[in-house]
Order: sequence, then C-alpha cells, then structure tokens
Amino acid sequence: MAKILNVFHKISSLRERYYHASIGKGALLKIIAEAEVAEQVYNSNAMENSTLSLEETEKILLQIDLDRFVSEREIFETKNLARVVLYIDKRAKEQELTLGVILSLHKMLISNIRDDIAGRFRVDNEYVRVGNHIAPAPQEVLGRIENMLAEYNAANSENIIKRIARLHLVFEHTHPFVDGNGRIGRVINNYLLMREGFVPINIKFIDRKMYYEAFREFDGKGTTKIMEEIVGKSLTNSYHKRLAYLEGAEIITLAEYGKKNKTSHSNLINKANRQTIEAFLVALPWIV
Repeated sequence: MAKILNVFHKISSLRERYYHASIGKGALLKIIAEAEVAEQVYNSNAMENSTLSLEETEKILLQIDLDRFVSEREIFETKNLARVVLYIDKRAKEQELTLGVILSLHKMLISNIRDDIAGRFRVDNEYVRVGNHIAPAPQEVLGRIENMLAEYNAANSENIIKRIARLHLVFEHTHPFVDGNGRIGRVINNYLLMREGFVPINIKFIDRKMYYEAFREFDGKGTTKIMEEIVGKSLTNSYHKRLAYLEGAEIITLAEYGKKNKTSHSNLINKANRQTIEAFLVALPWIV
C-alpha cells in the first residue's frame, strides 16, 4: 500500500509539472499524441498475438505496402484500433464512460472483422475462455459491467492507480465481448485517465508476462497489486516522455547517457525499470 501511495504522489507531482509545461503548447501535444498512435496500436495488438511489428503497423497506418502477406483481419485490427485511439482523445473530454460508449467503441473496433458481434455484449451460449479462466455466463455480463462502472465512480476519492487497476481487472475477468476484450479494456483505461485529467498510458508488449500474471493474481486472490504496479509504471513512463519534449530536455538513449555519466548500462536499466530516473521506453531502447 505504501509503495503505491509513493508512486501516486510522484505521479501527482509529474502531473503538476506537465500541466505547467503544457501551457501554450497545444500543437506540440497534438504531435506527441499523433506520433504515439502506432506504438499504442502495436503494443495492444501484440498483447493479443498479432504478428505485426511496430514498423509494419506504421506502414499500414500510412497505407504503405508491406514486404510480406498479412491477413485482412490484422490490417482491419490495426486500422480500427488506430481509429478508436484517435477518437477517444476527443470523446473522453466530452462524455462520461457509459455502457453505450463502451458498445460504440467496440463496434468501431470490430467492424469489418466480425460484424455479427460488433457493438454488443455476449448473449445466449456465447461463453469465452482465456487460458484456464472461463468468463462469467453471458447472462451475468450486463450486471457486472454496470457494477464495475458504479464501483469506479463511487471510489472517486481513491487514487487513480488503484481505481484503473481494479476496473481493468474486473473488465477483463468479465470478458463481456466475444472478441476484442483486451483491446477495448486498454482503451477504456485511457478514456478514464484522460477524462480525469491524466495522460494516456501504453502497456508495453515487453511487460506481457507481468500483465497476464496480474490477471492470475486477481482471479486467484481477488487482489490488484501487480496491475497497480503496471498502471503506475506506465503512467510514470508516459509523463516522463511528455515532459522531456515539453520542457525541451536533451533526449538521448540510455546507453549514451551511461557513457556521458560513466554509469553502467545495466545499472541504468534497473533505475529506468524502477522509474527512479526520468527515462521513458519507446519502440525498443530506453530514452532519458
């Protein structure tokens, strides 16, 4: 508990810095958000076993031909998710998250992939399984999602890390849709973060093992510690990245930083992972 509170206090400080640094820099913020779309799409799709690389994701979004054959589904998954990511950047500031908003986001995501299930929750005998976890019966979905939203809104005095972590775990445990649950769950995280004045997060594919361990922890114990750590780390990373650009910092790789400061690369990697230095992770290397 103390660790998460410390992270939350750090994020609150970063948030205040971000607020002041962003004044009069709307154009730069727009560029940062647009540049991040491909990375958001790549990581979220990779979590769901997409075969596309970040470079291929960028090419699809720029309508550049790929050097290999990829399925029509993967192309639509990429384009649709990018559309959703861009859409919520404006929508989150205009409307609270409701069942209707969740369904409309899902319809946008699954259109041209599986139109028969797009924009609706599971019904009848539409059961789903993720690993060893069998999601609750379709008849329970609506009530569970309504309760999820009610719990989130009722806990508005609690810190944002705990609220987002719990909501995400409940959403994924419920798995309300036949397909697209992971992607929509991560979109919802950002919808709520942006609505409450925080920056969006990008849960990285390299953290996939820890991410799925968080689900096992929740399914087995009902606790949210691992997901809180993931959300806190992702939010800190997101602020570090934006502040580096907004405050005009010299942006170099961790390896270059180590040479300049005569510090071992492995030591810096550990500090970056613990977010004790203002580094942020992009496609592959840590940047500081």
